[in-house]
Amino acid sequence: VQLQASGGGLVQTGGSLRLSCVVSGAELGSHTMAWFRQPPGKEREWVSIIASSDGTTLYHASVKGRFTISKDNAKNTVILQMDRLKPEDTALYFCAAGIPRLLATSAGYYDYWGQGTEVTVSS
Repeated sequence: VQLQASGGGLVQTGGSLRLSCVVSGAELGSHTMAWFRQPPGKEREWVSIIASSDGTTLYHASVKGRFTISKDNAKNTVILQMDRLKPEDTALYFCAAGIPRLLATSAGYYDYWGQGTEVTVSS
């Protein structure tokens, strides 16, 4: 299973970015999919999760109401739409594929990781 993340960049506070994660070697329905991020000098943290089957979603409190996770099954792609971005959203963002039917917020439950895409929000 391979994950290819893209869509990061530099944006001003209040702006938007759309991250994409293309999955190859597996169907989206066979994994819980998630986005994590690692701010400079900090630990990796979960951002959003989408279930393998019914599309149930979870959001970290810091992004709830601003970020939206979705799946495009036809393109085998997971999308993270990020709106009203803040400087504290600056981080390296990773997509991950994990155990199906488990909405885990711990990175240890995810077996496959993309290479990361950098998001910088200027104030």
